[in-house]
Amino acid sequence: MHFSFFTIATDAVCPRSRWRNRFFLGLALTLLPVFADAQTDVSAELPPAVGEESVLFHDIPSVFGASKYEQKVTEAPSSITIITADEIKKYGHRTLSDILQSVNGFFVTNDRNYSYIGARGFNRPGDYNTRLLLLVDGHRLNDSVFDQAPGGTEAPVDIDLIDRVEIIRGPSSSLYGTNAFFGVINVITKRGRDIKGVELSAEVGSYESHKGRFTLGTQFENGIEALLSGSYYDSRGHNRLFYKEFKVPGLSNGIARNADEDGSYHLFGKLSWSDFTLQGSYHSREKKIPTAAFSSVFNTDRTLTKDEHGYVDLKYQHLFADQWDVFARLYYDRYYYRGDYLFDYSETEEPLITLNRDITLAEWWGAELKVTRRFFEKHRVTVGHEYRDNMIQDQRNYDVSPFASYLHDQRSLRIWAFYFQDEFAILDNLILNGGVRYDHYDTFGGTTNPRVALIYNLPSTSIKLLYGEAFRAPNPFEQYYGSGSVFQANPDLAPEEITTYEFVVEHHLDKNWRAAMTGYYYTIDGLIGQTETEDGLLTFENLENIEAKGLEFELDGKYESGIEGRVSYALQEAKNQDSGEKLTNSPQHIVKLALIYPVIADKLYAGLESQYMSERRTLSGRNTRGHFLTNFTLFNQNLIKGLEVSGSVFNLFDEAYGDPGSGEHRQEVIEQDGRTFWLKLKYAF
Repeated sequence: MHFSFFTIATDAVCPRSRWRNRFFLGLALTLLPVFADAQTDVSAELPPAVGEESVLFHDIPSVFGASKYEQKVTEAPSSITIITADEIKKYGHRTLSDILQSVNGFFVTNDRNYSYIGARGFNRPGDYNTRLLLLVDGHRLNDSVFDQAPGGTEAPVDIDLIDRVEIIRGPSSSLYGTNAFFGVINVITKRGRDIKGVELSAEVGSYESHKGRFTLGTQFENGIEALLSGSYYDSRGHNRLFYKEFKVPGLSNGIARNADEDGSYHLFGKLSWSDFTLQGSYHSREKKIPTAAFSSVFNTDRTLTKDEHGYVDLKYQHLFADQWDVFARLYYDRYYYRGDYLFDYSETEEPLITLNRDITLAEWWGAELKVTRRFFEKHRVTVGHEYRDNMIQDQRNYDVSPFASYLHDQRSLRIWAFYFQDEFAILDNLILNGGVRYDHYDTFGGTTNPRVALIYNLPSTSIKLLYGEAFRAPNPFEQYYGSGSVFQANPDLAPEEITTYEFVVEHHLDKNWRAAMTGYYYTIDGLIGQTETEDGLLTFENLENIEAKGLEFELDGKYESGIEGRVSYALQEAKNQDSGEKLTNSPQHIVKLALIYPVIADKLYAGLESQYMSERRTLSGRNTRGHFLTNFTLFNQNLIKGLEVSGSVFNLFDEAYGDPGSGEHRQEVIEQDGRTFWLKLKYAF
């Protein structure tokens, strides 16, 4: 009954009109309660005068990842978005990809194996999120072979352990080196004092999905703080998926059965005492692949990938009496990947089924020393040194039985870097922030990348002029992977480089509303992309020079009653400089609406997210159709002490849509999930 009116209203119109109707319906559902509440709050005070600085900045959040120290977002040399734990649970987000999907200008695609994060019109099919740097409490999570920043169920951080997520847009190689190309995502985890006891949670959802978690956290009287958490996730996935590309005799009429299973588990621990913090994590995830990637056998549950990532990180930070802020980090990481692909090597009608296996093992350790101090009251100077030793970068490819080896590549790589940044307060409300970093690689030598920001703050307005350069070094997978039958190595790859110009304006309309606008222009030189050789093999080359420009608008509202929401629009155009062609998987328009509404004050909340994405170009040159998605969550707390209950419906209107496939797929477009459900219970004591 709930959906019958909508169905009748849209069945009589064309498909393009359907999503338009759904868009305006979602817009109305999102904004109506906000405007209704605004009618009762017409006496809201205007922003305070210049002299009332403590009041003005009371609700302005701080960010750490933009400059590697805490600063107000209005003073940070970037466009910043912060997503809190409260928003995560009220919107029903289940993974880091869900969080980023809600952020202005970001978009996420999925090939039924991994999640791929796009930003500012850029998300090339087949790229493993190598142009975004992912940090957990400042620890780099991009591995040292694929450079992958994992975002979906493959991400090695449990969503319930996140205190907040800092999304820092723009090039940040001046502080972080490689991968900080389009931005930095810094996940800040909870502390023992945030848990104050024991948390247990259980979750169930569509496709026989379920998840469980336990977390222990406390802070002792002697100052020691501890947190320990473990969780598991398992999903049967779709029991049947149809792909028209495989609808031929002998291939089960294009239906892949029981080939979509997903499972993972996490372990996470944190121990703090005085100036020291010891943190460790281990994550393992196994995903079956239903798409027959890389021309593997269709309709089998034996083709899968397994990813494991663990790390130990020891940090020391102390502010000395003479205002020297000293930070040091020592860490060790281990990453393991296994890909099982079932191939038919037969050249006749009689099948010759063979299991081909990919193995990647990477181990690395590193250290960082950073010193920050104020000089002459006007300068906040940061100087740092980083060293990373990629001890093991091994890649293997072989047939299991009969055994045949196609690749056994063993590498190691050392990287060292120095960086410098000065935050110069020209006036009380005018800041010049400049920084530069030099990175040196054993393979290609050195690269220098600067960043400059001029930041002007008025009582209710912040204006930023930003310039930055960044690089991404070619990774061992792109350079040295050559399996003989699918991939060809290219050790001569050069780093790709980006230059970005940005203009950011943020304005507080009153104490409840904030508006923001960002305009950007960037060019990429020597973009590394996947292409085919004359022999039909996949290889990586410095293929293209890219030019892109865009505008991002956002309006945020928040009321003391508990109502909060935002509306955003991203207009973006990314194209090849030489041919003028639009990039693949690059939507021109992204519209997002979000609302949290307290149905019962401090007890029951409704969370609604609606997103529209315009058409995207596929590898064959055709376009996917634009689509509109709506997610709805009911979140309950404080009815029973310690108990939280939430229920979510994702893709509420059961929109049929798909994401462009990459070079390893026969599918031009890979269809995504329809309407799904999720129920979660958490009990804390």
